[in-house]
Order: sequence, then structure tokens, then C-alpha cells
Amino acid sequence: MSLSIPERGWYKAPAGAEKLWIGLALTWCLVMSVMMPYWHFRGKQNSRGEAYAVTPAAFFERADTFVQANKVGERDGIPIVEPAPGGDAYLVARMWSWYPILRLREGQTYRVHLSSMDLNHGFSLQPLNMNFQVLPGYDHVLTLTPTSKGEFTIVCNEFCGIGHDRMFGKILVE
Repeated sequence: MSLSIPERGWYKAPAGAEKLWIGLALTWCLVMSVMMPYWHFRGKQNSRGEAYAVTPAAFFERADTFVQANKVGERDGIPIVEPAPGGDAYLVARMWSWYPILRLREGQTYRVHLSSMDLNHGFSLQPLNMNFQVLPGYDHVLTLTPTSKGEFTIVCNEFCGIGHDRMFGKILVE
């Protein structure tokens, strides 16, 4: 098979309904382009950008100290911890688990520190669809104020290897 030059007159300018759809698509692109800065600054869904450089070993040591000081139970071998309202909580991502399970109080504000021990992971809090990248070597701080009670699942939404499909965590809000 070889390439050939198209016949003369092959191109036909858009007409009728096709022009309408192109116009609607272009208008929607412009609306979304204007809305992106609005959502970023006024949408209240973005992190404040608080992050610190930390070695994975140092972060895990702080997280483990936090777990030992605040442990209130256990589920399937994973500790359940309850930080003091207004305090700091630590959440560790590693192949292929989240550690520990956090138990928070509705209406209270917490500073949740996130870091990875090994690879890039994605923090996706369901069913709220809150998404955040968790990187090794950084302590990312998210300020959370739970507004409803329930059991929320943390899903890793960044492919992290063969056990990725089983990487779930929990946040319990009472």
C-alpha cells in the first residue's frame, strides 16, 4: 500500500448542524478555560500546598509514634487510631496498603500528614472523590474537617504495581 495524493475538492467546509456543534464545542472549551482558575482559587477543594521534605524512614517513625500514642483498636491487623481534635494525624502509603485506619470526629478539624514509603501513590477519598498525589520524600499536609458521619474508603488511584487493585484504606467518621 502506498500513499497517494487526495483527489481535488476532497475538503468540504463545515455546514449546517456541523457548524453548530463546532461552535458549541469551542464555547464549552472557553467556558472551562475560564472556570479552571475560578475553581482553583475559589473552589475550596485544593490543598494549601503545605509540604515538607522528609525521608521515608523519618516519616514512618513519626507515623508509628503517632499510632502507638493514639491506638484505640484494630481491624484485620491494622491499627485504628483516633487523633485529638485539632491535632495531627499520619497516614502512610506503601505497597499495597494504607496505614493506619483513622477515626475522626464529625465537625472537628485535623491536619492529616500523607507520605509514601516507596512509590507514587494516589489518595482518593471515596465517595467524596477527593484526590491527591502522595509522593515518597514529601510530607504533604491536608487540613480536613469531616462534615458527615460514615466509613470512607481510601483508594490508590496511581498504578503502583501488581497489588494496586487491593490497596484500600479507611477513614471512620463518628
